[in-house]
Amino acid sequence: MEMLWLWRRSLFAVIIVAVGIAARPHRILLDTDVDSDDFFAMLYLLKLNKFQFDLQAVTINTNEWSDGGHSVNHIYDILYMMGRDDIAVGVGGEGGILEDGTIQPNVGGYIPIIDQGRGTAGPCRYRQTIPVGAGGRLYKDTNFGYRKSFLPQGSRRYSPLKQPTAQQVLIEKISYGPISLFVIGAHTNIAIFLMTNPHLKKNIEHIYIMGGGVRSKNPTGGNHGNLYTCFKSNPYAEFNFFGDPFAAYQVIHSGIPVTLVPLDATNTIPITQNFFEEFERNQHTFEAQYVFKTLKMVRDTWFDDKFYENCFMWDSFMSGVSTSIMRNVHKRNGENEFAEMEYMNITVITSNKPYGISDDGSNNLFDGRSVPKFNLTENGVHSGHVQTGIRDPFCLQNNGIGRCKDGYTEKVSGPDSVRVLLATRAKQNRDKNSSLDREFFVSFLNVLNLPQNKGRFNFSSQFPYYKEVVYKPDFEGKKLGKTVVFDMDMSAGDFLALFYLLKVPVDTINLKAILVTPTGWANAATIDVIYDLLHMMGRDDIIVGLGDSFGLNQSDPNNPSVGGCKYLKAIPHGSGGLLDSDTLFGLAHDLPRSPRRYTAENSVEFGAPRNTDHPQLRQPLALEVWKSIVKSTDVGSKITILTNGPLTTLAKIILADANASSIIQDVFIVGGHIGYHRHDKGNVINVPLNIYAEMNMFLDPLAAKVVFDSMLDVTLIPLSMQRKVCVFPHFIKKLDFENKTPEARFSRRLLKRMYQLQQRNHRYQHMDTFLGEILGAVILTTDRQALNPTFQAKPLKVDATGDTSKDGQITVDPEQRKSIKILHKFDHRIMMFLQTGLLMTNNLLSLEASMSKKEFGAHRKVELEIKFRGTGKLIAHSCSGMKRPKVCSSNIIFSYHNCSCQDYH
Repeated sequence: MEMLWLWRRSLFAVIIVAVGIAARPHRILLDTDVDSDDFFAMLYLLKLNKFQFDLQAVTINTNEWSDGGHSVNHIYDILYMMGRDDIAVGVGGEGGILEDGTIQPNVGGYIPIIDQGRGTAGPCRYRQTIPVGAGGRLYKDTNFGYRKSFLPQGSRRYSPLKQPTAQQVLIEKISYGPISLFVIGAHTNIAIFLMTNPHLKKNIEHIYIMGGGVRSKNPTGGNHGNLYTCFKSNPYAEFNFFGDPFAAYQVIHSGIPVTLVPLDATNTIPITQNFFEEFERNQHTFEAQYVFKTLKMVRDTWFDDKFYENCFMWDSFMSGVSTSIMRNVHKRNGENEFAEMEYMNITVITSNKPYGISDDGSNNLFDGRSVPKFNLTENGVHSGHVQTGIRDPFCLQNNGIGRCKDGYTEKVSGPDSVRVLLATRAKQNRDKNSSLDREFFVSFLNVLNLPQNKGRFNFSSQFPYYKEVVYKPDFEGKKLGKTVVFDMDMSAGDFLALFYLLKVPVDTINLKAILVTPTGWANAATIDVIYDLLHMMGRDDIIVGLGDSFGLNQSDPNNPSVGGCKYLKAIPHGSGGLLDSDTLFGLAHDLPRSPRRYTAENSVEFGAPRNTDHPQLRQPLALEVWKSIVKSTDVGSKITILTNGPLTTLAKIILADANASSIIQDVFIVGGHIGYHRHDKGNVINVPLNIYAEMNMFLDPLAAKVVFDSMLDVTLIPLSMQRKVCVFPHFIKKLDFENKTPEARFSRRLLKRMYQLQQRNHRYQHMDTFLGEILGAVILTTDRQALNPTFQAKPLKVDATGDTSKDGQITVDPEQRKSIKILHKFDHRIMMFLQTGLLMTNNLLSLEASMSKKEFGAHRKVELEIKFRGTGKLIAHSCSGMKRPKVCSSNIIFSYHNCSCQDYH
């Protein structure tokens, strides 16, 4: 049997090579949302004979199943494995669409065209149907945990302002000459290109699309579409077309020949148990192994017991059908090896009848406009109600069957119809004796296992001496300081604060756990950066818990895995926002790779439908970590919490644990803004009507209200105090010495990059916000005499009424039952010395600081002396007149008063 398999593979390779020599290669550009089946399709293309099918570029659609920062690095690593660093990759862009319909260069595709404004922040009317956490974008961003454990790591990665954009790559590759487009995600990128570059349409030979459903019947409910989270409002649409219906309409109606592989065809090629088992037996290349690992985890985490009936070969099947048609280009009716085809007149529904409704608030192309956007026809097919979300009242009906058809590929006739070539059914295997009942199953396994164009290595073969070692410090016999739990939303400032906390001696604080609140500046998959940073610092003992994907009352009441982005829409998806946070401004790749990572491993014990292979690797949740910390805390001991993001996780602890106030000693909150006059503004970007709120409070105002109204002892470190330490050049200068620690070097690179970006591009003007987030860690861990802080106690109220123009604003309200302690003043100059000094110190055991002040006439001179005691060399900061930093031996102090080393004793 094995010999027969190898013979068929070799014969298949010979056929491909022979056919490929006959003509020029077909140039292909792949536009993908980097779902699992998307990279199955990409690997299939990469394995074909390059002299016949030449994949020129990959552009990433960023408003569906994955997030830009994670997906672009995922693609880079796959291409590196396959030895194809020559393939261009485009993602994002900072252009916008103006109110008059003018499309600026480099629109990033983060937002559907109907909602696209000037930047990369915006609503998620269509994307909210896609689960954010487990089962959705978290699984895709991490590829269930296999992205980091399996793929090798090359030199290409996202880098701010250097990463080619999607539109740049499209223009470059299409300008070069004839090319075919493979579209296996939402159509935003391609539609924007076609709308802005009509002169280049002539170079696009054909557009092949996986998406839509014309006469399809979903196996789970008989609906046309597959929006399983949205059937009650829209039972017609398929995910790729629903991701941006107006964009899909533009592509289908572009005048370029279109071949569509819709649900009609893909529903006839479910992943059968026979195929799965045959695949399991035949993994002869790294790419086959990677695909099978992914497919197996899809099966093992499938929500019910009908995986083999309801999981289909979507995008990979489209790649097979399309390349087979291209191979048989001399045949006129799309004849190919894998699917039956027919021509059909269709259109894409972009709005719902009755047309001409222009003032119901749903349709930004018409509402309130005397001239429709893009000069669309009044009362035309785009002028009706446009679905606004999962629970759009217009779409819901009493019979439980949705009435909205946005994204539906409907068979029509008349002037609005387009003739497309459409796949209707997968062909049976010609070999009746085979256990594989579809012809494409054979091709898929053959191609992935071909010795030609195979992957060069995976991570373990790239680094054969790498061992997954867990580093846990031995604190046996040591006196540990107060127990601290750090709650972070993974902004750049949070990682700098984490470095600081890890450098503070354990006899001062004992950092026991990190809780991740993914409702702020980074997506949940960025938890892997935390694991890598802890590994770098030798602290694999610190447990990390993942919080909920939505703020309080922000998920769908019937399905907590999906929901809107009422507040999160304030955060940019592109530069200066999620794209940079998820990659730590392009530097996350430079951290050492931790053996710990997010995985989709799970068990029945925790509510999973079945046990996966390694349930012990399951990612713990934030509330589970909290309970374990409470349980392990000594009787009479208490916990201090530092929170640097939205208060979602802390609020859920309060609501879930009635005894929380008795175990929590105090809470330090970095966030909030108290405006004492009208010029004292907050920092909520992209919500111009909300002038006075601070971002952490705004992102989950209801959670903030729960925390402020609780019985916890809360210290607020408001925005006004954070702004006192927002001086990038001073921080960078203090870190700019020889013999630095790895964490100091990394912090300097991060700070310098953020500062340079702030100077170069207006999208980065808010970088100071992140620098100020370090303050909480310093206030929490430093002796009060050092910083000389003063606090005020005031009764505070957080606005959480649902009005985004006011939510998150804090006011002084005498009627409140309790007062909140507010940091009012501190010596911010010493804070900077403490922060940089700790990062630069090796093997730090203790730290103390003292300050003396002397009056000199009308001026006050501050003489600063910071004492470091350690076991290795300590690096002193520069003083006035010093040309080089002083390096002092262990057990010394460096005095800033006289710039000298002194014996500590």
